[in-house]
Amino acid sequence: MLIVQKFGGTSVGDIPRIKNVAKKVKAELDKKNKVIVVVSAMSGVTNQLVDYANQVSSLMSDESLAEYDSIVATGEQITCGLLALELQSIGYKARSFLGWQIPIKTDDVHSKARIESIDSEFLLKFLEENDVAIVAGFQGIHEASSRVTTLGRGGSDTSAVAIAAAVKADCCDIYTDVDGVYTTDPRLTDKARRLKKVTYEEMLEMAYSGSKVLQTRSVAMAMAHNVRVRVLSTFEEVTENSGTILVNNNEEIMERRVITGISYAKNEVRITLAKMPDHPGLSAIIFGALAEKEVNVDMIVQNISADGKFIDITFTTGKDELERAKAAIDSIKDEVKYSDLKIDDNIAKISVIGVGMISHSGVAYTMFKTLAEKGINILLISTSEIKISVLIAKEYGELAVRVLHDVYGLGIK
Repeated sequence: MLIVQKFGGTSVGDIPRIKNVAKKVKAELDKKNKVIVVVSAMSGVTNQLVDYANQVSSLMSDESLAEYDSIVATGEQITCGLLALELQSIGYKARSFLGWQIPIKTDDVHSKARIESIDSEFLLKFLEENDVAIVAGFQGIHEASSRVTTLGRGGSDTSAVAIAAAVKADCCDIYTDVDGVYTTDPRLTDKARRLKKVTYEEMLEMAYSGSKVLQTRSVAMAMAHNVRVRVLSTFEEVTENSGTILVNNNEEIMERRVITGISYAKNEVRITLAKMPDHPGLSAIIFGALAEKEVNVDMIVQNISADGKFIDITFTTGKDELERAKAAIDSIKDEVKYSDLKIDDNIAKISVIGVGMISHSGVAYTMFKTLAEKGINILLISTSEIKISVLIAKEYGELAVRVLHDVYGLGIK
């Protein structure tokens, strides 16, 4: 079998942990499997590199972002080399590779690049005569400019799934500091329960709505290429019942419930452009400018004044995208002529997620009634076929998660 293993920053946080990772790799090699390992930077290293860059320059031009990428991509290089040395010391043919050496080709959107292609033949040929290829996650190269690019925070997940898809791996194991995907964040309630299986669609919504277990783009790629993904703990022995497996909708999931999980995001910001003269194309101007700045927008609400002449547009985005959002809005100020720009970061987004809600009514009613009984006011509502998200004041976020987790019976085994 051909296995891709990915280890995050906490998994490789120091030398003893890197030695532990080597044991996880050895366990697959002892089964006569071929292994490609994708690693993140050691925990805290990327933050330190970002801080170094910010001390020198706070500019966000294309050129400065290119240099930013060349700086932050070095963290994974250290981990790759250390793990390769450890595996060599215990008798295996291992070698580290950076993204450009494969190559992993991306577009030119520095700090948020998207993978365009991976030379799978290079990796497969290497594994014909060697045991382990260790690849730096989170990075690639833009071919035309020959510049190093990075995929954004959590990008090593995307690297791993993309490599697994390219080489047609039998499995992509994502090792982290938790032992799987839970019905909600276990730190918020001791009733949270590990899910043995979760659909790609549910995991995608959970990741997008605040779950930190998997990066959103990695789930979307796994779903698009039907990559078998398991979420496992680096710090526990792996058995047949370990972790959480991502599956298709048509695969049977035992004990199917209407709701699978509750996600909680507290690093979002609500932006309102108030009292703009209404005219055709106004929304296109606003969200076109945001798209040009690579700002991801989530919930959107439009309100029209009583006389129909003015509108307010409210949307949410991540706090880490606020500066780009403000720059985008400032660039169209004279076009849209908003009277006031309101920014509120004292918010939390709570999402209930489950493929079962497609065929069940009353999910929204239960959610709204439960929150009302606790005196929690809803600021915004957004829905999809398998998700209902609400925006509430941040102070009520954890309470909302606990009461909704209980009312939907997610802790019942």
